[in-house]
Amino acid sequence: MADRGCALEAVPLPAEVRESLAELELELSEGDITQKGYEKKRAKLLARYIPLIQGVDPSLQAENRIPGPSQTTAAAPKQQKPRPTNSRDERFRSDVHTEAVQAALAKYKERKMPMPSKRRSVLVHSSVETYTPPDTSSASEDEGSLRRPGRLTSTPLQSHSNVEPWLDRVIQGSSTSSSASSTSSHPGGRPAAAPSAAAATLTGPVAHAHIGVPVNSRVSSKIQQLLNTLKRPKRPPLKEFFVDDFEELLEVQQPDPNQPKPEGSQTAVLKGEPLAVGTAWPPSLLAALQRWGTTQPKAPCLTALDTAGKAIYTLTYGKLWSRSLKLAYTLLNKLTSKNEPLLKPGDRVALVFPNSDPVMFMVGFYGCLLAELVPVPIEVPLTRKDAGSQQVGFLLGSCGVALALTTDACQKGLPKAQTGEVAAFKGWPPLAWLVIDGKHLTKPPKDWHPPARDAGAGTAYIEYKTSKEGSTVGVTVSHASLLAQCRALTQACGYSEAETLTNVLDFKRDAGLWHGVLTSVMNRMHVVSIPYALMKVNPLSWIQKVCLYKARAALVKSRDMHWSLLAQRGQRDVSLSSLRMLIVADGANPWSISSCDAFLNVFQSRGLKPEVICPCASSPEALTVAIRRPPDLGGPPPRKAVLSMSGLSFGVIRVDTEEKLSVLTVQDVGQVLPGADVCVVKVEGTPYLCKTDEVGEICVNSSATGTAYYGLLGITKSVFETVPVTAGGAPVSDRPFTRTGLLGFIGPDNLVFVVGKLDGLMVVGVRRHNADDIVATALAVEPMKFVYRGRIAVFSVTVLHDDRIVLVAEQRPDASEEDSFQWMSRVLQAIDSIHQVGVYCLALVPANTLPKAPLGGIHISETKQRFLEGMLHPCNVLMCPHTCVTNLPKPRQKQPEVGPASMIVGNLVAGKRIAQASGRELAHLEDSDQARKFLFLPDVLQWRAHTTPDHPLFLLLNAKGTVTSTATCVQLHKRAERVAAALMEKARLSVGDHVALVYPPGVDLIAAFYGCLYCGCVPVTVRPPHPQNLATTLPTVKMIVEVSKSACVLTTQAIMRLLKSKDAAAAVDVRTWPTILDTDDIPKKKVASIFRPPSPDLLAYLDFSVSTTGILAGVKMSHAATSALCRSIKLQCELYPSRQIAICLDPYCGLGFALWCLCSVYSGHQSVLVPPLELESNVSLWLSAVSQYKARVTFCSYSVMEMCTKGLGAQTGVLRTKGVNLSCVRTCMVVAEERPRIALTQSFSKLFKDLGLPARAVSTTFGCRVNVAICLQPNRLGKLAEQGTAGPDPTTVYVDMRALRHDRVRLVERGSPHSLPLTESGKILPGVKVIIAHTETKGPLGDSHLGEIWVSSPHNATGYYTVYGEEALHADHFSARLSFGDTQTIWARTGYLGFLRRTELTDASGERHDALYVVGSLDETLELRGMRYHPIDIETSVVRAHRSIAECAVFTWTNLLVVVVELDGLEQDALDLVALVTNVVLEEHHLVVGVVVIVDPGVIPINSRGEKQRMHLRDGFLADQLDPIYVAYNM
Repeated sequence: MADRGCALEAVPLPAEVRESLAELELELSEGDITQKGYEKKRAKLLARYIPLIQGVDPSLQAENRIPGPSQTTAAAPKQQKPRPTNSRDERFRSDVHTEAVQAALAKYKERKMPMPSKRRSVLVHSSVETYTPPDTSSASEDEGSLRRPGRLTSTPLQSHSNVEPWLDRVIQGSSTSSSASSTSSHPGGRPAAAPSAAAATLTGPVAHAHIGVPVNSRVSSKIQQLLNTLKRPKRPPLKEFFVDDFEELLEVQQPDPNQPKPEGSQTAVLKGEPLAVGTAWPPSLLAALQRWGTTQPKAPCLTALDTAGKAIYTLTYGKLWSRSLKLAYTLLNKLTSKNEPLLKPGDRVALVFPNSDPVMFMVGFYGCLLAELVPVPIEVPLTRKDAGSQQVGFLLGSCGVALALTTDACQKGLPKAQTGEVAAFKGWPPLAWLVIDGKHLTKPPKDWHPPARDAGAGTAYIEYKTSKEGSTVGVTVSHASLLAQCRALTQACGYSEAETLTNVLDFKRDAGLWHGVLTSVMNRMHVVSIPYALMKVNPLSWIQKVCLYKARAALVKSRDMHWSLLAQRGQRDVSLSSLRMLIVADGANPWSISSCDAFLNVFQSRGLKPEVICPCASSPEALTVAIRRPPDLGGPPPRKAVLSMSGLSFGVIRVDTEEKLSVLTVQDVGQVLPGADVCVVKVEGTPYLCKTDEVGEICVNSSATGTAYYGLLGITKSVFETVPVTAGGAPVSDRPFTRTGLLGFIGPDNLVFVVGKLDGLMVVGVRRHNADDIVATALAVEPMKFVYRGRIAVFSVTVLHDDRIVLVAEQRPDASEEDSFQWMSRVLQAIDSIHQVGVYCLALVPANTLPKAPLGGIHISETKQRFLEGMLHPCNVLMCPHTCVTNLPKPRQKQPEVGPASMIVGNLVAGKRIAQASGRELAHLEDSDQARKFLFLPDVLQWRAHTTPDHPLFLLLNAKGTVTSTATCVQLHKRAERVAAALMEKARLSVGDHVALVYPPGVDLIAAFYGCLYCGCVPVTVRPPHPQNLATTLPTVKMIVEVSKSACVLTTQAIMRLLKSKDAAAAVDVRTWPTILDTDDIPKKKVASIFRPPSPDLLAYLDFSVSTTGILAGVKMSHAATSALCRSIKLQCELYPSRQIAICLDPYCGLGFALWCLCSVYSGHQSVLVPPLELESNVSLWLSAVSQYKARVTFCSYSVMEMCTKGLGAQTGVLRTKGVNLSCVRTCMVVAEERPRIALTQSFSKLFKDLGLPARAVSTTFGCRVNVAICLQPNRLGKLAEQGTAGPDPTTVYVDMRALRHDRVRLVERGSPHSLPLTESGKILPGVKVIIAHTETKGPLGDSHLGEIWVSSPHNATGYYTVYGEEALHADHFSARLSFGDTQTIWARTGYLGFLRRTELTDASGERHDALYVVGSLDETLELRGMRYHPIDIETSVVRAHRSIAECAVFTWTNLLVVVVELDGLEQDALDLVALVTNVVLEEHHLVVGVVVIVDPGVIPINSRGEKQRMHLRDGFLADQLDPIYVAYNM
């Protein structure tokens, strides 16, 4: 192609051919012509000039695009239809870039990514207004969001006479680079559509069964896809280094030794030409105004246009002078407050004028200057909560602004308060509003003259600037700087008297103000101001006005050139021949070059001279930094540089030679302004001068820059100004330089090149990327199909100590789910290829929903704020933490274990005791006579029925709080006898048979239990199935009945009907039920003799429960263990027949069952039974019962406590008026088999303190399968404490969460980072001994070491009856022995991790108190990256991440962490959670979330104890049964 390139260069194409080519390009870009038609026409046009092009070489196709449906329909171009002007979706196609992107994507064709799944209802996400007026938007704060640079856009055949040979070679050669991916035409005639990069949705089952997944599951196949994408090695592995146990050092990215380093010599300070001396400059701007106003009063100064493009008013210099004088007089003399003048010279005044009213703005501005007041121009606030409006308020407050000037029309449109005054805006100081239309002003007397007017160091005006973080600061510009800026611009642009300038920019700030309001007055120029609203209706308006007024200069932005290109068809009569300067204000943007080139291509035939285009660079602090000058003003020829993107990311300038894909083409922004010195300094650290091939920040020293940030001395010293130094450390000047915030370098001919802005800089790892460049790459991926008007925002957020790139785009209203996902994956690939950087999060939002900046751009900082607060409401999200986060700590390598003997010796040497603890000795506590008498519970019941027959044992309450059934000792005895008789006669059971009791919570259940014991049968309590949810609850019932080998089912009539119903038959096989007896109407019969067990070790009952990990386990309880359990609880809680206790627990297993069915019979106290289900219809039932029965002791579960906290939070007042008083409670115990939930117990205590609940009443308990009651914490208040039966209060310690992951306990101070509060689980019961053993070696551990809790006690269960699940794992749970030390004692392993710690407190016997801390269940822990995580810790972090996360559960699946969150909010907002969840887990746990599943409230299954059933959830997820709102697969 090189030689062909030369051949082409030789034939300069005539202007009309160039124009036709440009039109063709546009037609293709707009989809008005197919790719094939385009190629045909193009070949035809060029045939005369290049004979060779007849067989079109694919590498010459300007761009290979995957044709959209519109492009394959017709071969002939469609009928020209008038295009709506909002078609700016397709930005200027920079071929090099688009081509590079296409080539990059071609490399990725084979990679598939799983597509997120979304519930249908979420898809109906209509945009705020699907149809809006043309554009109101763009990619970065400064509205320019045009497409990205590259080669000359419209046709690659233009000669670049002015380009250096090396640049020329690179620019020419780049078109071949992507010929590999070009869509060569098939014989069939349509270009080959490349298979989509990522949107293959799965059809049919995917057979990936080898990981043990259900093969037909849609979810699992997606996960499989995700795993496959993750298996591919992404980046070279990082250097690994030793990680200290505790300080998990984050991986520090080592600099790559091969990375490019600057090699040039040190740059020097570049001096601009001196300001011309001979010219008679006016002494100040106001002097110029006075001169023109009095000598040339009829000369036009400013013409304002309406939205139809008609001139509505021309302000003459005479009028400007007289009206400004009037305003100055009024401001100084007519405004008073408390008889004092409201304003004195030097005060700040806000100017609030719409973009359509430049005339009033100009009068306001000059009126303030004449009165020696400081104008602060700001945007018109449209609503009370505009994006960034609060920050503007902060600026006004800090400037001490008390008065705002505005126009009549504008004032009428402002939001009003009830009083009719202008509403107070959020964050704004109180303002007085002054309307400055003529009739409100007073004519000054003849002898009045405005105050002195010399160009001194005093502040002239304040221009606002919004920083990357969104804070707004004011840049002060002095009178002297103002004059110097006007002089420098006059000289640089060669402005002369009475010239006409058309201005499209915002006249309130930046170039629009400097050229169109200030410099123009100095030179008596005529400015034609074109409002933004007119540009939206007619993008050609500025060109028409140039034509009409024969303007010599025009001031535009890239986007204005771009819009006019899209609208220029059919406009044959415009001519730009009058222009001598077309100033491109955002010429420093990476995409402005393609707009300039394209514009020149089309308009050169209409009189536009190539040398007229003058890009310039400016910044709020330094004002104009550089501007390209036409040759007649002594400017050198323009240049371009094609730079390697990879080099730029290391801050080095490298001309791109081999890559050709990732290049940035930049144009110069001309020379330094006259009278200015410029240098380039290092971006970070000391401001050393850069080397010649190094990118740095451009700094300016000149009398024409801003002077400070208003009122912010510190930031002015540190950020606004800097003193550049040479390599030797010597300052280059005695005056500080002003930092511009522009990144760039000085090229040949002393031309300034800008490659980015400091505000858009993102430092990822060691490389720097520019937000604008990434926007441009994203825009090169089929934007017209997809991005709504090219609105894309890119910013970085800090997660885990590094910048992470976030890209947010507005999606077109008609884009389908599939399209959007495909587009997202392609954007990721393009950015990865071209910038070699991963995007952390890509979010799509509905059209028109991103916050807008004043002139329609995207308000970046506000967008970032919404993203971080979870208020962005995207409709699609793709997170890629796996590829981006490369600085995670190294996975932990397990060290070889220290042997148990060494462990003990180590502890002894360190002076640490072995961790063991025990409750009080049983022998000392009561006569063994009673213990023998109470050995069998049936005997106790008979004895009570005989001695205290009418003593009430049980009261059952319903939801209304009324007693529905009671049982005295004798009543219970008689009912039990009847059940026993029925079992023997009707069911013909023999001794030792198992009987399933399927009852709702109540007295029937208790009677049936004792009935079984009376006839020697073994009862198994089973929760009845839920009638509304048979499909999931009935199989569990059936399973327990089968696994327990029950010979008979006892139940009520209603449940019996349910078990045999049609619905039940759908869920289980109803024919295989054993005998079912209902006990509702059994005859009154006595049994001949009540069964007495021959030995206390005989099985009394079976306790079945499903663990949180989904294992169904039944444990055997002997008669001896049963009575020992009751005895321990009686002693610990001091239960006597005179006591009343309230129980709100499920009566089916564990301690709940024991308290409900066993303890009252043993101790004789009265139990008030509150079924937890009843709380669903009356939340206050339990607390009302406690208050009504004055219960000293009450038991509940965490789920009950949570219901009360959530449901009664706002109702404590109502309860108090109903007489609920909890001061009777001595102790309220939460029955649990988990780590104490401190936050819940504390909020419960705080909340109900108002109802008299004593501060220390709430305490926790701990039990598990092998021993249902290990700790109970009865509280000590009042007399009991004096009697000495008390123990110390529960203690709380703070442990380091990172150490826990390494199985270590490290105590830290409260509030220290990574601290986790743990509270002891309760006082160990009498007769119970606890020891901490090593999970692997089974050796004893020392005090405060984390290990498995082992327990030995007379009430340990005697073994598993059956474990339905993994039998082998549980063989030694009941008969474990230590491997060293006391090897004789037989212990039961609880399966829970915890530690013992001796506290400073003493218990009743005077011994130091040993506190037991439970950390969590071993079965539940997640092994990730070599560390042990407890799900609850991750879940706590996640729930804190956003207010609409109601609940959360985590589990792992094939090494992926899956987080399920319940959304308590609108479905549309579901996707906000994805990024927040991923962030918080990364930050706090150093884990990458693999899948985020968002579900409805109540989907996470919770068992009766309030524990999350994570394994059930996992099964539901894999079987695709959760009906999720959204599933995000993080890449």
